[in-house]
Amino acid sequence: MTFAGALQLLLFLAALALLTKPLGLYLEQVFTGGRTWLSPLLAPLERAIYRLSGIDPQAEQRWTQYATALLLFSLVSMLALYALQRLQSLLPFNPQGFGPVAPELAFNTAASFTTNTNWQAYSGESTMSYFTQMAGLTFHNFVSAASGLAVALAFIRGLARRSVSTLGNFWVDLVRATLYVLLPMSVGVALLLVWQGVPQNLSPAVEAVTLEGEQQQLAQGPVASQEAIKMLGTNGGGFFNANSAHPYENPTPLSNFLETLLILALPSALTYTFGRFVGDTRQGWAVWAAMLVLFLAGLALALPSELAGNPLLTQLGVDQAATPLQPGGNFEGKEVRFGTLASVLFAVATTAASCGAVNASHSSFLPLAGAVPLFNMQLGEVIFGGVGTGLVGMLVFALLAVFIAGLMVGRTPEYLGKKIERFEMQMVMLYLLAAAATILVLAAWASVSPEGTGSILNPGPHGLSEILYAFSSATANNGSAFAGLNANTPFYNLTLGVAMLIGRFFLIVPVLALAGALARKPRVPPSLGTFPTTGPLFVSLLVGTVLVVGALTFFPALALGPVVEQLLLTIGQTF
Repeated sequence: MTFAGALQLLLFLAALALLTKPLGLYLEQVFTGGRTWLSPLLAPLERAIYRLSGIDPQAEQRWTQYATALLLFSLVSMLALYALQRLQSLLPFNPQGFGPVAPELAFNTAASFTTNTNWQAYSGESTMSYFTQMAGLTFHNFVSAASGLAVALAFIRGLARRSVSTLGNFWVDLVRATLYVLLPMSVGVALLLVWQGVPQNLSPAVEAVTLEGEQQQLAQGPVASQEAIKMLGTNGGGFFNANSAHPYENPTPLSNFLETLLILALPSALTYTFGRFVGDTRQGWAVWAAMLVLFLAGLALALPSELAGNPLLTQLGVDQAATPLQPGGNFEGKEVRFGTLASVLFAVATTAASCGAVNASHSSFLPLAGAVPLFNMQLGEVIFGGVGTGLVGMLVFALLAVFIAGLMVGRTPEYLGKKIERFEMQMVMLYLLAAAATILVLAAWASVSPEGTGSILNPGPHGLSEILYAFSSATANNGSAFAGLNANTPFYNLTLGVAMLIGRFFLIVPVLALAGALARKPRVPPSLGTFPTTGPLFVSLLVGTVLVVGALTFFPALALGPVVEQLLLTIGQTF
């Protein structure tokens, strides 16, 4: 790694750490109903929304009511997006004259954006009208991220409160997350992106002549506004098919640095918010440290592999020593304006945070480096994770970790003074098994059926990686693609759509049930036998629990995909 590369990485980690506390404090103010610097402007609008919607902001909900509100809101908004796609030829702001989206693709896209997955089996610039992009996709970019924030706050309240039966109000959390967090931050980010060269207009495509004299159409549109919430809300859906590798979405190294940082900003800040809610910021920093360790571990595996270049591309010098032909690293599938380090950092960040945006082809990574984004998603959206859902996933693993510690010493496990008993562990197991079973069962089906194997580009283990990556990405609500798999078929549109819905709602319901059970419990005072959850020992146990569960669940599948591909690469066999 060059000095400039090391400096870029250190600056990124420093910026992330420095953002965590102030942004976490702001989130605490927003969700406790405190006054913020935006209150004079937004508080009247917030009250008007409550009046028009018939919402009592003082009324709190039990976990069943909270879950019902979230599920109904998601169902209605998903149906609305489906209808919008099917009717887009009749709606305004369609200068290209695009027709209705096919039914299977419309279902897949509606499920994708409702679940904050933003998997795209289509090219945005040649499929969706400006109206569909703005009124449909961008709307869901906001509300799906806001729903994730709401679930995180409900779970945090379940841990922080004692002997109560309510978790807050979903509608209030949804409104405040959108008004005070996502909208103002997106406006600021969009202006920065316009400054860097990202378009923001409603113009039709521009005709241009290339250097070779060929005619080319340069797609235009409201790109900056969608790009801002795409990164900030860990959505990942690109305005263009090339996503963040497209120069209109991500034109400069500075925009790339900013977009990578935005992916992790809110998930990182929520750990500090969690610490403030439970009255001990050390708890939040312990969770943040576990996330950072897992993030750096993935980077430590992927980055050296890509920087070393393809071992098959060597030449013999006069001394008969093999000299790499890729001294700058493996540049296949990467944008030269970013380089290998920035591309690998983006790939690890986007799959650690369940964002799904890509600035390089993950299929072009060397097998070991390609396995890291895949495993990041299979761990369950916990390495910072999606907005809100990442913190929830890591806290679920924290409950499992203290349960294991309790078994080791023969003591009833506790976390933050709440006893972890049978019902809590049943919900934890349901949370972990639902995602793992969905990935493995659907990937197994696709790998043995003609409908599934007929879409893969590469044979052998790389083809299996393409299938496994698709279902891991869908179930983890990530949305990034490995490339090489034609997912725009009825089989993949339907199965991946189902995987997205399971990965979102079959996990959220157990989480809210768990939060409701924890909120009803009294807090037990700490004693000499209480396992401390703020130090290096707990961080190590938490990291180990995440890795062991992930490895036991997915290593056999990974061994047949990227692991065996890496081994075969050493003897010169490629796919």
